[in-house]
Amino acid sequence: MEPNTTGPDVAGAVLPAGSSVEPRTTGLAMAHSKVISPTHAQASSRMSSASRLLATVVASMIPVLAMAQDKAKPDLAAGQQIASSVCVACHGTDGNSPASANPSIAGQHPEYLAKQLRDFKSIDGAEPARPSALMAGFAAALSDEDIRNVSAYYASQKLTPTAAREKDLAELGQKIYRGGIAAKGVPACAACHGPTGAGIPVQYPQLSGQHAEYTATQLTAFRQGDRTNNLQMSQIAAQMSDVEIRAVSDYIAGLR
Repeated sequence: MEPNTTGPDVAGAVLPAGSSVEPRTTGLAMAHSKVISPTHAQASSRMSSASRLLATVVASMIPVLAMAQDKAKPDLAAGQQIASSVCVACHGTDGNSPASANPSIAGQHPEYLAKQLRDFKSIDGAEPARPSALMAGFAAALSDEDIRNVSAYYASQKLTPTAAREKDLAELGQKIYRGGIAAKGVPACAACHGPTGAGIPVQYPQLSGQHAEYTATQLTAFRQGDRTNNLQMSQIAAQMSDVEIRAVSDYIAGLR
C-alpha cells in the first residue's frame, strides 16, 4: 500500500501533496492583511513548557497506575482456598478432573476461565449466557475478585493430559483438526486453537489433553443450541456429525 501523500487543506478537504492553497481570509484574518507568527525562540519555549508539563503529569500518574496494577493482581493463595473448598469435587485441587465428564482446567487461560464463570451467572434474573444448574450455583457465590483469583490459580497449575483411545477415530479427528471439513465449510480447529491445541490467550481456550467425553459433550451442546455463549462454535458444530465430533474430541485428548 502506497503511503498517503495527501493532506487536509485549511477547510478540511484532502488535497494532493504539493498543491498550492491560498490562505482563507475569514474570521479574524479579515481584519489583518498580515499574520504575525511567533519567533523560533518563542515556539521553542512553549514546546519546552508543554514537555515539562506532560512529564509532570506522567510522573504523577505512575503511583496511581502502580496501585491499580497491585489491586488487579490476583491472589493465588485465595484462589487455591476457593479451589479446595468449592471446586475440588469436580475439577480437583490442581485442576485435573478425576472424571471425564468434567473438564480439566489446569493450565487453562485465566481470561477464558473467568469468562465462563461469569457466563454461568444470572444477571438481574436473566438467563445466564451459559446455562448450567450445577455451575450457576457455584458461580453465583463468587465475587469478581474470587473469579479472578480462582481463575489465576487454576491457570498456574500443570495439566496432566489424557490420551486418544481409538486409533481410527483419532486419525479422522486429526484430519478435521488440521484441515477442517471443506465439503461442509468447517474450518480447521488449528486455525483458532493452534496446531498443538494451546489456544490463544483471551480469545480461544486451550484444548490439548482435554477429556474426550467432555469435549464431545460441549460440541454437541453447541450443535443442539444448549450452549450458546460462542456464536462461532455454534455455527461450526452445527455442521458436524456425531462421528466427526467424537473423532475430533478423541484426537484432542491426545494432542500435545
